[in-house]
Order: sequence, then structure tokens, then C-alpha cells
Amino acid sequence: MANLGLFSGTKTAKSVNVSFRLPYYTQWGQSLLVCGSEPVLGSWDVKKGLLLSPVHQGEELIWSGSISVPSEFSGEYSYYVVDDKKSVLRWEMERSAGGDAIPFRSAFKDVIFRRSWGLNVERPLGFRIIDAVVVHFKICCPNVEEETSVYVIGSTAKLGQWKVQDGLKLNYAGDSVWQADALMQKGDFPIKYPFEGGNFSLETGAHRDLSIDSSKVPPRYIFLSDGMMREMPWRGAGVAIPMFSVRSEADLGVGEFLDLKLLVIGAVLSLSVFALHPLYLRVEALSENLPETIKKEIQEAREQLDGKDVDYEATLATKLSIAKKVFVQEKDLILNSRSFQKYFSENEVEKLVSKDSLHHDIIRFHYYIQFHLHTQLTEAAEYARKKGVILKGDLPIGVDRNSVDTWVYPNLFRMNTSTGAPPDYFDKNGQNWGFPTYNWEEMSKDNYAWWRARLTQMAKYFTAYRIDHILGFFRIWELPEHAMTGLIGKFRPSIPLSKEELEREGIWDFDRLSLPYIRQEFVQVTDFSLKDLELLDPYCVNFLNDYQKGRYVFKEDCDTEKKIASKLKMLAEKSMLLESEDKIRRDLFDLLKNIVLIRDPEDESKFYPRFNLEDTSSFQDLDDDSKNVLKRLYYDYYFHRQENLWRQNALKTLPALLDSSDMLACGEDLGLIPACVHPVMQELGLIGLRIQRMPSEPDLEFGIPSQYNYMTVCAPSCHDCSTLRAWWEEDEERRCRYFKSVVGSDGIPPSRCVPEIAHFVLRQHVEAPSMWAIFPLQDLLALKEEYTTRPAAEETINDPTNPKHYWRYRVHVTLESLMNDKELISSIKGLVRGSGRSQPSVEEETDDQGNQETIVMITGKHQAAKGQEKISFEKQLTGVPRPETYVL
Repeated sequence: MANLGLFSGTKTAKSVNVSFRLPYYTQWGQSLLVCGSEPVLGSWDVKKGLLLSPVHQGEELIWSGSISVPSEFSGEYSYYVVDDKKSVLRWEMERSAGGDAIPFRSAFKDVIFRRSWGLNVERPLGFRIIDAVVVHFKICCPNVEEETSVYVIGSTAKLGQWKVQDGLKLNYAGDSVWQADALMQKGDFPIKYPFEGGNFSLETGAHRDLSIDSSKVPPRYIFLSDGMMREMPWRGAGVAIPMFSVRSEADLGVGEFLDLKLLVIGAVLSLSVFALHPLYLRVEALSENLPETIKKEIQEAREQLDGKDVDYEATLATKLSIAKKVFVQEKDLILNSRSFQKYFSENEVEKLVSKDSLHHDIIRFHYYIQFHLHTQLTEAAEYARKKGVILKGDLPIGVDRNSVDTWVYPNLFRMNTSTGAPPDYFDKNGQNWGFPTYNWEEMSKDNYAWWRARLTQMAKYFTAYRIDHILGFFRIWELPEHAMTGLIGKFRPSIPLSKEELEREGIWDFDRLSLPYIRQEFVQVTDFSLKDLELLDPYCVNFLNDYQKGRYVFKEDCDTEKKIASKLKMLAEKSMLLESEDKIRRDLFDLLKNIVLIRDPEDESKFYPRFNLEDTSSFQDLDDDSKNVLKRLYYDYYFHRQENLWRQNALKTLPALLDSSDMLACGEDLGLIPACVHPVMQELGLIGLRIQRMPSEPDLEFGIPSQYNYMTVCAPSCHDCSTLRAWWEEDEERRCRYFKSVVGSDGIPPSRCVPEIAHFVLRQHVEAPSMWAIFPLQDLLALKEEYTTRPAAEETINDPTNPKHYWRYRVHVTLESLMNDKELISSIKGLVRGSGRSQPSVEEETDDQGNQETIVMITGKHQAAKGQEKISFEKQLTGVPRPETYVL
């Protein structure tokens, strides 16, 4: 154990009282305790540790407790967060515990604050105590340089009586911790004190308090752990753009890793969560000695692939074709190099790469490609870190069911299921993403090693990452594998409605409620037309069994969505459909989904209420008593009974991710948000996402950026929705409501998102309290009329409601031309500077090849109290590779 607290007694008394005091916010049902090396503190058995008691002091929750120890006593201790059974939830060294961990993440310590930490244990106390109290002060200042002086000042003589120069100077103890001991007389208490972090900048907020109970024997030692130094929080800004959307003068059909020299990027999607996609390879960089024929081929391909959208198939085929030619020329030189051998040893698969294997040379080619991708992304990552830029990667929630991972680790996935999302802002019918859900029970057996390996791999390149659909770590919307739409699903894990529970409530006709409710009046020839007019009832002939017991039942060969789609395709191929195949499919799907309860396919005695069950005619035809019972059970299932289960599930899975690297973690928390999500994210120090058009408050149509929490990333749009410009122009009534309620004008809003509107919306976001304000590049381009000539609808990255919507958007201007646009840069500088978020400047810099390049810089500010000196950190404003990733 490192960085433990140490303490010791003296020979001046037979016994002494030692008090512990720590400000820390816990969740309901949690407590703090101290556990240590000696029996009085449990001998490292947390169950026998000292439970602390909470007391509110102003806005802080202070935990404290005391023990009596003999003289000549010494020991080690640490703080633990425990539940009501004294089971450990987190302990002092886990950096994932809360917002105080943020400055220790690599995004800050290695990029923003840009320095390394020492690691030393606290030194023992060395006072002789005579009718006095030793107070051990301890504070964490992650953004203060080691050489800087840190003081405690306060109301007593030992603390300088509010004079910094006479205060108690703290000593640097490593790991960004400053500490010192002071001998206080009983008459000095109560003590008020703040910390001073150098340059005479006092911490913000109310003064800290320390008092002792005068009616009791005072403690001999008080160990204070005052957490983080309170400052105006750091706020940064950045740009988001998918990697494939980047356009530069050097790329070949798609944005590439080495475009980081102009634009900083994030992760890419591939068919292995550990691999990099060849699409982003710069083939020109494969060799310094490319033949003229290959150079000519690259240039011709660059011109051919320079289209409005990404042509994935042609681009990938072209790059691999060129790479194979270079591989033949360079393979012996590269594959025998020391750098490749080092890379190979870290990623080796012995059986596949054996010289005796059937596909030895083909496999070597793919290793060659991955090696160059690794080299190019590493070069970009090191360049970004040198420039003070955070690279933020993406952790997708889903894994392709045909991926390497599902092939190698099939036990970790529920291959008979599919993951998606229930109806929300994006789609009233829900979403089906097609990925298998995770077998969390199996993953937990090796402490989520697969997840931890993913994060370890990502940390090679990135200092921050985004957890896609973080709700999936609380619960996932699970659909049967045979589903095509996303409505007929259930949450996993969740507590279902049991057959016994339903029967107690008077619900007993389970077939009536769980099978499609298809009355005769629902089925009409005019709704589903075939060319074969001799079929009087085509529904029955092709899809439904005979009408019995008051309803139809789907035939076995078309009783799922995939079966229906397959049969319709066959009928269409025989030219038997008079109406649109899509319309008929929607009609039949609606009949199939006309149910109230979903029967668990793995346990027929368990049921789940169908989402929005009140919208079904199956529900509307029930008696009033049954309706009332089912509405109550529905509300309980979706909004009450699962909360503790989901919270416990997240607190098992998420810490394993967060503790596997020191990257800064952000969570995409959009959609139907359970009440437990935001408290858990706050507890674990996870940064959330806020999109103004998708407020988390149910009574708001538009979010209020000025009221966002600090631990958030705010943005006017994201990759999963239309851009700011498209959103403004697609709905006149909504535009008018926004203009009145947010802009505060009773006038008629412009029908187009003119630069003045874009400026207003962006200014709202840069001025928000959020830690990060991230803007899709498309929204920044809306600041200038010149860049709004392309139809706004074409700038949408992804439409979650449309599985056929390809992620092909490419920016219609090159990075080089944008970086030379002084007018646009000036507009962005004005916005960011005016918000107090950062201080931009433009520098002319010479790169490693001696070329001049323009770099847009942002300087983050730590605003000290009372207008004191500002501490600045350089940071580059750039963009990123995937829609889910941001450059911060």
C-alpha cells in the first residue's frame, strides 16, 4: 500500500487520543471508516475498522472519529467508503472515487497541468505533547508546482493570524499533497482557516472550521485530510468532428491519423475493439522510398476519391491495394526492425503467425498494417500531448456479433440477444443496434479483464475517453436476436413481474396479454394487397392462422420480425405485392407488437411490461380494473423497483473500467435516465453530456446551459442528431418557441440559422459552468455565411432512427483553409475569450520539417479569488475523429 497515513505517539503520556477528520460526500447508505495496521484500527480488517460519524458544517459533510492509543504507538491507516455491512465500496487510493480524482487523470496531470507527480509516504509526527493538540494539516493541490509554497493561514498565532507570510508553511509530500504539523493550545480552538496556494491566492469558498468538544478530554492528535484545494474550476473548450469527416490536402478519400498535425482526433471503430482501422492509414507514410509509379497512383486516387461524402468501400480497397505493393517492397526491412519486433512481442498470436501456418504472409501483411497504424497514431498522440491537447477516445457500448472478440470470447456475450434503446428523443419506436448484449456475470469472474484490457489499449494513445451509452453499465435494453425494431425489449438486469405477483393482482390470462392481439376488424384486404385477388383474406393465407377464440395468431414461419421481413422479400421477388414492401412490413410489425406483457424467453413464469403499453389496442380493450393494475405495475417496473439493482450493477462494473487506466472518463448519459444514474456518475467522478435540445429535466423543452453542473460537457448538438443549423431550420413552431423562451424575443425568428443565431447559441455554451464546451465543427462553421452553402441536412453525421443512414459526411472545406481563415478564428477567439473559459492566441510555429503552420491555441484559466493572479495552461483548439470523440 502506498501513500498511507502514518502517525506515532510519544513517551509523555500513558495514552493519547487521536482524532480523524475528513470532508467527504457519500450517498445514502454509505459510511466512512478508518482502517489501519494496528488492532485498534482493525489490523487491515475493514470489518473491524473505526466507523466515522458525519456532521454538516456549512456546505461540507465532515466525517470524524477518535481512538485512544498507548504511548510509543505508531501505525498506518487509510480511509474506506463502506456500505451498512462494512463492505468496501471504495478506498482512499482509488482515483475513481468522485470529482476530486479528476486532476489526477492523465488528461490533466499529463496534458493540462503537464507535470509528473512524486510518490512519498507521509512523514511521522515528531512532537512532544504537553497539554496541547498536534494538528496534522493535509491538502491536495494538483495544479500547484512542487516548488510553489503552500500555506495554512488562520485565526491563531500558529497560523499567522491571517497573514500569509506568518502562516504555517506546508511541505510537499508527493502525489500533489502538501502537509505539515502544528502544535495548538486548547485555547486556540475553534480555529478558522483557509489554504493559500502560492502567489497569495487564497482558496475560494467559506473558511474551514476545526473545533474540539470542550466538555471532553481533548485529543492529542488531530489528523486533517482536507481534500482538494478549492479554486475556481478549470474550464476548457474544444471541437468535435468524426475522423472520417476530416478533409485535408494530404488525405486520400478520408481523414487520416496524421491529419493530427492540423487536427487532433480520437478513436476509430473497427471489427476488433483492440485494432485500428486501416481506413485511417496514410499510405504515403509507409515508406520514405516509394517508387514513382506508386506516388502517381496515390495522387490519382486522391483526386478520384475527393468526393462530397466518404466512399468507404473504394477508399479502403484503394489503400489496401497500395499498401500491399509497398509491403512487398518493404516487408523484410520493416518486419525485422527493432521497433516492429517490440510491437509484435506486445501483440503476438503465436499459432496464427507461425511460419508454418497456412496464411502466414497474409497475416504478416495485417500485422504490418496495424504496426504502421500504431506508429502513425502514436506519432499523432505524442504531437498532441506536446502541444497540450487532450486526445479523447471512444468506448463503444456494442461489439459487432461477427467481430474477433465474439469469436474468441463467446462466453462473454449473449449471442441470442440484441442491444438497443427504448423509445426516446431519437426514435419513438426505440432503437435496435444489432450488437449482442454482455454476459456481465461471466465477465465478473475475472474482474472484467476484457474491459480492462480495452482501456489499457486505449491509454496507449488517449488521455481521455467517452463511455458510449453509459446507461448500459446500469442496465441495457435487451431485445431478442430475431427482432429488427427496438420496441419489444426489456431491461437487463431487471426485476420482472412474476406470474404469482400478477395473479395476486387479478391478472391471469397471460396468453391474452403476451401474444399479439389481432381482432378480425384489424385485418382488411385493403390494408394488405396482393396481386392474387383470389385470396380474399391475404393476411390469413400468408401470415395468420385461422380466426379462433376471438383473434388471429401469426403462423410459425412468420411469428417474428425477421421471419416476416424474409417472407415479404420472397413475395416481393414474385411480384405479388401491390403496396410498398416497407409499408406492409410496418403494418405487420405493428400487429406483432400489439401486446401488453413480454414473456421472458428463458423463464415462462416471468413477464415484462411492454414499453408504452397504453398505446396498444390490446391494452385499450381491457377492463378498467386490469388497466389500472397494469399501469401501476408498469410505472413501478420502469421508474421504481429497479433503481437499487441498477445502482449496484453500475458500482460493480464501472469502477473496474475507471481503475484500469488514469484516463479522464466521460459518460454519454442521454435518453431515458434512471434516477440512480447521475448520483452514481457524480460519486465516481464521471463527466456527463448535456445537449440543449435534449434536457434531462422532464419539464423543460430546452436545457439552460447557465444551470449545467460543472462535471459536464455541454454542446449544442452531437453526432446522433442534426446540427445546430439543421435543427433551427427544420421546425418552424419549435424555432419560434426557442426564440421566445431562450432568446427572449417576441419577434419572428429568421428562418435560416444566420451567423448571429449561431453566435448566440454558442455563446450560451461557452459561458456555461460545464468543465468542457465542445462544438461540432459544423456548428462552428455556421458562424460564417461562406460555410453555410451546403444544405444543412447533409451535415448530419448519424440518424439513429435510420439503419440505412451511412456515416459518410465529409467537411466541404479543408483544414488548411480553415486554419488560414483569420475571420473565423477571430470569431471563435472572441466567443471563448469573452466567456472567461480560456484565452486564445494564434501562433506561427515551425514544424519538424521547417514548414510554417498556424496553430490556434487556447489558454485555460484558473481564476483565483478576489481578482488575484491567474494561472494559465496552454491548450490547443482542434477537432476529433469520431462523432463520439472530442478533442479537449
